[in-house]
Amino acid sequence: MDRVFQKFAERLTESSHPDEAQQSMADVTAALSLSWFAYLALPSRPGGVPNLISTYPSSWTALYLQRGYDSVDPVVRRAIRQPKPFRWGLGIEQQNQSDSERTLFEEAAKFGIRCGFTFPIHDGRGATAALSLATDEHRTVFDRSLLEHAHSLRLIAWFFHAHAKRFWTIDRMVGGLSPREYECLEWSARGKSAGEIGIILGIAERTAGFHLDNARAKLGVSSLRQAIVLLTESKSRK
Repeated sequence: MDRVFQKFAERLTESSHPDEAQQSMADVTAALSLSWFAYLALPSRPGGVPNLISTYPSSWTALYLQRGYDSVDPVVRRAIRQPKPFRWGLGIEQQNQSDSERTLFEEAAKFGIRCGFTFPIHDGRGATAALSLATDEHRTVFDRSLLEHAHSLRLIAWFFHAHAKRFWTIDRMVGGLSPREYECLEWSARGKSAGEIGIILGIAERTAGFHLDNARAKLGVSSLRQAIVLLTESKSRK
């Protein structure tokens, strides 16, 4: 398990795109015979769109997000209510499920997602995300692996969350730049000085420098080079 976690941590730390993060977690689930995983980062505001990194069938995740199932998903609702990991799926807690919840589980089962185990992720502001491990049927190997590695998997869930959330944090920060700030930063990333940017955009060198300083401040970094790195990382995920 130590070698599995070490490889996972190294790959995740070096990842600069959600697809790379997905592969790092997929390697863990494969090594531990845990079939599929789904990391769902809940929206910070009502009506917002959740962020998802998953190895679930893409046809199911597309349908899930399109229909806004996160708002009625009993797994998500339970993850919001409690920080303790829990089991879920067809045949589990049937008497407490509403018709809509039972329908969702039955529909997920058509895509091979019949049961699973979820690690809620809560921080000081409440529930922020959940990492679920799922399989197409009740499997002894699946259950045994969960039981044997429960503590390590909980740490893995937190570690994954800590790194995955930076993808969307960077995008929000870069998205907060004004069009002119973004434009100046793009030219700076191409090696242009404030004076050259001023000539290209038809503004004063001092004005170009002002926009670059604003961009750096909004991105919360101390140097222009760091601001350019954030811009590059954001664009690489588009």
